[in-house]
Amino acid sequence: MIRYQFSVSGTPETPGHAAPRLSYITKDQFSTDWNSKLHTHGCAELFFVLDGHGHFRTLYEEFPISVQDLLIVNANVPHTEIISMKSPLQYIVLGIDGLESASSEEGYAMLHISDGWTELNSCVDLMLQESAKTLPGHEEVCRHLLEVVLIRLERQQNLSFSGEASGPRASKECELIRRYIDNHFKEDLTLDHLAQLAHLNKYYLSHSFRREFGTSPINYLISRRVEESRFLLRKTDHSLSLIAEILGFSSLSYFSQCFRRVEGISPTEYRKQNRQNIGSVP
Repeated sequence: MIRYQFSVSGTPETPGHAAPRLSYITKDQFSTDWNSKLHTHGCAELFFVLDGHGHFRTLYEEFPISVQDLLIVNANVPHTEIISMKSPLQYIVLGIDGLESASSEEGYAMLHISDGWTELNSCVDLMLQESAKTLPGHEEVCRHLLEVVLIRLERQQNLSFSGEASGPRASKECELIRRYIDNHFKEDLTLDHLAQLAHLNKYYLSHSFRREFGTSPINYLISRRVEESRFLLRKTDHSLSLIAEILGFSSLSYFSQCFRRVEGISPTEYRKQNRQNIGSVP
């Protein structure tokens, strides 16, 4: 196994935003003594499959991996690799502090890279060469090569990466989407539509919105609809079906399900309780 560690100091950062930093780079091939138990890392990992095939396993699923596959695993996400003895996996792993993929709510993603694999592989090979020589400035060279790798992945694979804090643009766009939901919550809104309005990847929007407001865009939309439904249940004689239709719910059953999840009781129970309370006031 070839493994190089990098020092913590010496990486310049943009004010208010922690730049991703290469923590280690490893090149290896799985062998018979590999212990394939679920484990986590304190940083994100980019796992480039150079040769062989096997399986990638998480708490929720397992899927095959082979040459030219790239695994992106966020920090503290349980995972493991399962090897095939007939064709052991050969791989390079980049451990990256201050990086988080916002392209998957599960915290990991697998990509098969056909276009651009050679260029990405060349950048990673250069990082290995620089790390092996340890010449003056090699960590700076690796930092710039890492930036190239991340930018090319964002361009070619429609990925979104974020640092440890959302940037100003993400905060601005999240506020725009929140206001849009406030003004249009009765309409047929989807995450795809909201992402198009914000000109952001939908997974990145969901991730940034949750970080900004503590909930996802869709859950915020549901909470606004339920809030309005409480008023209609108290102040009108509209049927539940009509209220569901007015507020953009796809069906009465979905309205009832969302209402119970937010309020803890059904819309019928809420209406009955609140009308009784109103009637009992002198």
